[in-house]
Amino acid sequence: MKIEKGSWVRIHDIVLEPDERTGQLPEDTKKVPLEMWTKGFLLQEAMVGDQVEIRTITGRRAEGTLVEANPYYEHDFGRFVPEILQIGIQLKEMLWGGEEDA
Repeated sequence: MKIEKGSWVRIHDIVLEPDERTGQLPEDTKKVPLEMWTKGFLLQEAMVGDQVEIRTITGRRAEGTLVEANPYYEHDFGRFVPEILQIGIQLKEMLWGGEEDA
């Protein structure tokens, strides 16, 4: 599927190969490349997997492999923790002297 010019996309690029990285890194870090994922507006029509150029929201240009169109955040802050809710209630009581009417 073609992704249109101007679409919001995410690209990937290898900034440094393992042998190009500094020697002042932990051993496990030295063994892997330094990678970059960048989001921006696609400057030409392309397909996932193509080498492309983008313009970031700050106007910087970057090149890399097109990974996806319309990227979004997939993380969350985990499941509900009742103890944290109680901490909020207790803090409110300490700071403002009690509960408000509901």
